[in-house]
Amino acid sequence: MAKPSGPACNLDCTYCFYLEKEALFPGRKMRRMSDEVLEAYIRNTIASTPSGHPVHFTWQGGEPTLLGIDFYRRAVELQKLHGARRQIENGFQTNGTLIDDEWAAFLAENHFLVGLSLDGPREIHDRYRRYRSGAPSFDQVMAGLGRLQQHGVDYNVLACVDRHSAQHPLQVYRFLKRQGVKFIQFTPVVERLAGPREKALGLDLSGPGLEESEDDAGLAPFSVRPADWGRFLSVVFGEWSRRDVGEVFVMNFEWTLASMVGAPGVVCVHQPTCGRAVIAEHDGNVYSCDHFVYPEYRLGNVLETSLAAMIDSTRQQAFGQAKADTLPRQCRACPALNLCWGGCPKHRFTSTAEGEPGLNYLCEGYLHYFNTATPTLKRIAELLANGRDVRDVMKMR
Repeated sequence: MAKPSGPACNLDCTYCFYLEKEALFPGRKMRRMSDEVLEAYIRNTIASTPSGHPVHFTWQGGEPTLLGIDFYRRAVELQKLHGARRQIENGFQTNGTLIDDEWAAFLAENHFLVGLSLDGPREIHDRYRRYRSGAPSFDQVMAGLGRLQQHGVDYNVLACVDRHSAQHPLQVYRFLKRQGVKFIQFTPVVERLAGPREKALGLDLSGPGLEESEDDAGLAPFSVRPADWGRFLSVVFGEWSRRDVGEVFVMNFEWTLASMVGAPGVVCVHQPTCGRAVIAEHDGNVYSCDHFVYPEYRLGNVLETSLAAMIDSTRQQAFGQAKADTLPRQCRACPALNLCWGGCPKHRFTSTAEGEPGLNYLCEGYLHYFNTATPTLKRIAELLANGRDVRDVMKMR
């Protein structure tokens, strides 16, 4: 993914792990990917994607709309120039506050798939998603959602689940349904307070690292608790499986079903290894992962090195393989291993009952969810295998 405006954002969400990365780019108030870097990134991405495969671009931030529509018009021009006869796909992650009719028309015309950040109803969304002034953002986000819908933009909603919102699973899920949202992804908020390494860089939150123990940094107060995360997913799953199968698509459930039927993984979190989801910052520097934007994880620059070479480098391959190599014995013996694979390395900072490091902080929650969802998802898998309508599962309860 690309972060063409770096960590710059017009919101100041309390739980955001990326805003503080501004400390890594001192002396510049506004980050903006230059035309030279933009063209190199696009040309590099196309050249590094195997022939016959779609070329995926994902634009993220910070807040990518801060650069204005003309930046993305230029990006589309460059994609056409360098990707003649290639299938080009664009994803765009936004907080939605700046989406007006011009933006929505552009996104629709160019077939961008938009991820909109919306945590739930006003009282839940505005708890942490506010402007630097302290003003709430809910009304602006909802106006942006309405414009995406009016212009027929393909979109999904990404809802962060924090310590507070985790207590209200049905309130969040039913609210999103009432707004006409059909595609939803729930993301757990888990952050730790800075340890010595991060404080030396001027950061307030801790970076990931399998070598760290849970005592190196305390949890940030907005982090979701493991049991609450599992209950949140399980309660939403219960509602969805009774009423909404085939009508609403919750990505967390889709990922679990894909793992059960042996389909290719679409998210790195629940795959055996990782390392192929690198990010390009606004200055062209490429890092191992969105959660590993620290100097020691810099792989190179798109102006100098091909993305394929960086991803296939010995260093990045070792980074991705470490997820599997450091998996604790408790995980290897777990009946849900093929659904979980230890989760995101960023969250693997606790220890097993035997004291072995590398256990995912959310393990308890994931196990509860997998145990809840597996029986119904198995029936859905059987329906798919037999060519039947998956909605029939709602009659089988």
